[in-house]
Amino acid sequence: MDVGSYQGSQRRLFALRGAVQAEANEREAILEATAELMRTLIERNSLEAEAMVSCIFTTTADLNAEFPAVAARQLGLDTVPLLCCCEIPVPGSMERVIRVMLHYYAPEDAVPEHVYIGETQKLRADLNAAQ
Repeated sequence: MDVGSYQGSQRRLFALRGAVQAEANEREAILEATAELMRTLIERNSLEAEAMVSCIFTTTADLNAEFPAVAARQLGLDTVPLLCCCEIPVPGSMERVIRVMLHYYAPEDAVPEHVYIGETQKLRADLNAAQ
């Protein structure tokens, strides 16, 4: 794919951020929360897998029952490189948080809509107006 002419317009690389809190350190809770986060990011930004470059997930140290990338694969992101990492365990930080940074190509004038769901909105109060 010629990135500069993808769908006939000039494109540039963007990065989206997002976060969600899992209900518990259980496989289904992690998959459910991650799926909600990814569906919302995809919908709000009109994303297609073909435009995605990579996706990095992080979890707080208290989440280890499943990889968030499994939920992304279940949503059909089979061709997107995915990576899971652990957040730095800062004392007093919010628990059970799944974060994502998604890199994608979009028209130069696109405005990325970051997604912070539920309690994680407190992590980025500066973006709450966009929620």
